Amino acid sequence: MAKAKNHTVFFCKECGYESAKWMGQCPACRQWNTFVEEPVAVDAGRPGGGRKASGKSAVPVPVSEISLEEQDRTSTGFGELDRVLGDGTVKGSLVLVGGDPGIGKSTLLLQVCRNLAAAGKKLLYISGEESLKQIKMRANRIGDISGELLFLCETNLDAISGAIEHTRPEIVVIDSIQTMYREDLSSAPGSVSQVRESTNLLMQIAKGYGITIFIVGHVTKEGVVAGPRVLEHMVDTVLYFEGDRNDTYRILRAVKNRFGSTNEIGVFEMEESGLAEVKNPSEMLLSGRPVEASGSVVACSMEGTRPILLEVQALVTETGFGMARRTANGVDYNRINILLAILEKRCGYAMGRYDAYVNIAGGMRVNEPALDLALVMALVSSFKNRAVDPGMLIFGEVGLSGEVRAVSQAAQRVSEAVKMGFTSCLLPAANLEKLKGENRIRLIGVSNVREAIRQLS
Repeated sequence: MAKAKNHTVFFCKECGYESAKWMGQCPACRQWNTFVEEPVAVDAGRPGGGRKASGKSAVPVPVSEISLEEQDRTSTGFGELDRVLGDGTVKGSLVLVGGDPGIGKSTLLLQVCRNLAAAGKKLLYISGEESLKQIKMRANRIGDISGELLFLCETNLDAISGAIEHTRPEIVVIDSIQTMYREDLSSAPGSVSQVRESTNLLMQIAKGYGITIFIVGHVTKEGVVAGPRVLEHMVDTVLYFEGDRNDTYRILRAVKNRFGSTNEIGVFEMEESGLAEVKNPSEMLLSGRPVEASGSVVACSMEGTRPILLEVQALVTETGFGMARRTANGVDYNRINILLAILEKRCGYAMGRYDAYVNIAGGMRVNEPALDLALVMALVSSFKNRAVDPGMLIFGEVGLSGEVRAVSQAAQRVSEAVKMGFTSCLLPAANLEKLKGENRIRLIGVSNVREAIRQLS
């Protein structure tokens, strides 16, 4: 029998494209300098990598015979996490959870395991980074654990596959995918080929046995999951933890979800006993808001079906250098430059001689165009040093001609403002038609930014 030979190939870190030689640009995803060299073992008698056909043939079935019972949802015990997942976990799904180190990924998943074990589910928590004693210490911090929750410290995926087949749990947690390896691959754990093949094996286990598998993934300095981008394509759901690890609040956002919306977010607060749900994010984000301060405006962002009120802060000061400085935290930097250009061209404000700093309080990141009008009002408020009415909510999209365009779900935004005790709302005039029956709050419709700025005088 011919022995396996070792040779090296090149993989693209972004899409997993394989090449026999190094290339500057990947021909598949068109990214530059993404190829890395890794050793692989190939059977000398079979150039295809030594994989044998199983001999089993797949049997196609008509749509009328497909049962939907396997799509039944299972609640995780966290309403915020269920919202992001699409009303709970789905049997046979593969969920990737990413985030910065220490932000709370392992803590959240251990709490989920505790909740599901108490509900009568059988779970297996596999850690490749912590010992059983370390997991026990963290488990004591989050509270008592009861039910069928098993723990395993292992990094060999062949051994893990055997443990899953032996115990047959309903839910498995892998912490983390970068520590796992397969013996038939000669590359190191965390490499492109190991992460890709390990995820492929876990996907086969999840689909074959109908097991829900949560995978923890490390992130790079750019904020994306380490390893090949194909990892995100293989899983069913990709969740990201956002927020500063030194801050008490965490935001869980879905960037991919085959079983639900990708617009929903979950808000958590890090406490001594673990992560706790934040039932009212608007109240949390507006806590500590300054009163009668210029440059502070309350806006409304729609995260899926949930309206969230947040504070937009702006500081405009005369520049001490030849070129004005712009800084944006939580919003698109280029969008701020566009809005400043609109104020200079359409309203006559000499913004080119002033530095502008914009911040979304609470660590939120918002890319919704409905935030434009609030950003404009915050910038002008700081520029004129005049405070905006603290009881006013502002939302609307601003065009390049200075016009204020209508936004979607205006009724939900206004209802959230009423619930939070706001007395007036500055919104696009085009949205007033559908809000004729609203008499709980004073509605101020504007057609362009000049009309909106008059509310400051």
